[in-house]
Amino acid sequence: MTGLEPRILCVRTLIRAAEAKSYGNLALHTALAKSNLSPQDKRICTILFQGTVERLLTVDACIRQYARRDPDQIDLRIRCILRCGIYELLYLRTQEAAVVNLWTETAKALRQFKASGFVNAVLRGFLRAEKKIPIPAEETEALSIQYSVPLPLIRQLLSDYPKELITDFLSGSIGEPPIYLKRNPLVCDEAAFIASFPDQMLTKVPAVPDAYLLTRGGQLTELDAFRKGMFHVQDLASQLCCLALDPQPDETILDVCAAPGGKSFTIAQWMQNRGRVLSYDLHENRVKLIRDGAKRLHLSCISAQVGDAAKPAPDRPMADRVLCDVPCSGFGVIRRKPEIRYKSLEETAALPEIQYRILEASAASVKPGGVLVYSTCTVAKAENEQVVSAFLSAHPEFSPEKPWQNFESLAAYGTEMTTLFPRMLGSDGFFLAKLRRAAN
Repeated sequence: MTGLEPRILCVRTLIRAAEAKSYGNLALHTALAKSNLSPQDKRICTILFQGTVERLLTVDACIRQYARRDPDQIDLRIRCILRCGIYELLYLRTQEAAVVNLWTETAKALRQFKASGFVNAVLRGFLRAEKKIPIPAEETEALSIQYSVPLPLIRQLLSDYPKELITDFLSGSIGEPPIYLKRNPLVCDEAAFIASFPDQMLTKVPAVPDAYLLTRGGQLTELDAFRKGMFHVQDLASQLCCLALDPQPDETILDVCAAPGGKSFTIAQWMQNRGRVLSYDLHENRVKLIRDGAKRLHLSCISAQVGDAAKPAPDRPMADRVLCDVPCSGFGVIRRKPEIRYKSLEETAALPEIQYRILEASAASVKPGGVLVYSTCTVAKAENEQVVSAFLSAHPEFSPEKPWQNFESLAAYGTEMTTLFPRMLGSDGFFLAKLRRAAN
């Protein structure tokens, strides 16, 4: 049956990821690499897999309603089939009868012959109910089901920010995220850069220098512009973080949690490839990513090496500026990594202590009068404002200052502790604080 193979692979990969308790994107990448599916079928498999993961709580609410049992009480194979089928009926444009038939046949292909009738009945019942999602009456529970975000995280976000802001943020966390590119001004000017892409593929971001929105998809790594080092992929938030650091030619810059290297690359470009960018990461395989990227982008001022940012390193040179982009819960980037939303808050509870250690260790490398930027890709205040406030209380030699004061288009967005949301400039959720060490 046409369309069956990508659905079988999708379900098998979901099962494998669930059994191994591993990140689904890794399981999907491995499965697609080993498969003989056509490019079109691989895309179908990817859309179904990623969409089902993203909408997991929503589709499970539907299963609970129309199968009349809790999803955890259903065999994992059938549960995954139902999740995919309901996702496809809700969010894709496949003909409805075909969806029911394809997922019923998928159950049979997985040798779930008896259960195939159950799959058929649940999906048809969902259609008879006009695909109505059971949204709870209670407000936070409704947000949880509507945007597929666990209740504890919804409550934490609502305790940190106004409801309107969080609803807007959650709405933007669903669907395909935007892709931004950072032009390499050392390799090409704007005209040559735009000319190297197919027509209408790029839109310039007016507020952020050298930033472009990719307006339609494509295999970026196959472009001549990629091979020539004309750009790297980097979200606006990361580009803005580098602008807050405000690196200058001939300075010494430390990027203490640098892999895969995007911020180091942008910093080196702002420095006109003059000076030193010392980029550290905990693992050699990730350090290699930085080295390879720097080579492609013709950035000789970057030196990448293994280093533990949480430990004092007396052998590190004093730096004019230090970027401290710490490991975090990642709740600001759930539109790019949907599985992050399902992290338990218990998993993230120890992060502020680690983040504080990294910040304090990094501060020791800042020259008098120098700049320290602390950043995360989360919007959780416990990992952001609270960490920075504790650091400032213990280190009066540092004081906060507003970022982007040299950029008229951005100055209004920066505060002494800046949280970015997609509604502002289109970036991911992100936090940064720019701190300056006293000159004496």
